Amino acid sequence: MSQQDVLLVTGMSGAGKTTAMGILEDMGYHCIDQFPVQLLSNLGEIIHSKIDPRYSNIALATTALDYPKFLNYFKNIETNVKVIFFDASDEKLLLRYKFTRRHHPMLIASKANTLEEAIEVERDMFENLNDNSIMRIDTTKLSQAELKAILMEKLKLTSHDVFSISFVSFGYKHGVPLDADIIFDTRFLPNPYYVDELKELTGDDAPVYDYVMKFDETKQLLKHLTQTLDFCFESYAKQNKNHLSVCIGCTGGHHRSVSVTNWLYEHYKKKYHCFKSHRDKKVR
Repeated sequence: MSQQDVLLVTGMSGAGKTTAMGILEDMGYHCIDQFPVQLLSNLGEIIHSKIDPRYSNIALATTALDYPKFLNYFKNIETNVKVIFFDASDEKLLLRYKFTRRHHPMLIASKANTLEEAIEVERDMFENLNDNSIMRIDTTKLSQAELKAILMEKLKLTSHDVFSISFVSFGYKHGVPLDADIIFDTRFLPNPYYVDELKELTGDDAPVYDYVMKFDETKQLLKHLTQTLDFCFESYAKQNKNHLSVCIGCTGGHHRSVSVTNWLYEHYKKKYHCFKSHRDKKVR
């Protein structure tokens, strides 16, 4: 879709708004759920000022009670608005509420006395939503993965894939990163630490990087690593995983792991949205 100033997320309670907001956040939207109507003028000023880039792509989730106020406000201040409406069968909504044991907004607002009545009242409030510009998604038979695929296809902010990768170097003597998804050990590679002129340098320095890269062991490692990672990245992306952390370790986290991490980052940044960090490079 083309960039919108505001994405209004609404629909039947229990139809998937909360799940959708989590997906949209992973896609790069600045998501706010149940924003107070009384503060809309403040939010409008922030959006139009364009001072804070977080609000250039904003998604607001609202219920049937406040939706008309949100829509009217943004239309009156000439803000581009796209509406996405989530729906599901009454039977499915009833089952979901019974399963989660949450309170329906219409019960909280004293507009209904039973869950069945609450669903009916809310549907009546949305009855006049017949604008063809509204994107409607029926989640009755959708899994979360299917919902994510639909949102990514319809509302992706850029032409780039959402999937991203963090390459992180670390030293085993300082512990393995807690958020690691994939870990590779480089401690079998020749160690620059034992070369006097390289000892105090790191893999960010050309002499250390060149030293690590010149060995056949390193070349073989990178060959097998890229084959494995190519398969893993493609497989994870197909499963709609948003982010993967690939951690490369050596003894101290200064030389070998930093060098290999730098190589992997340069190799994959042309294809994927990549990040790089050296957790223990400055720890001595």
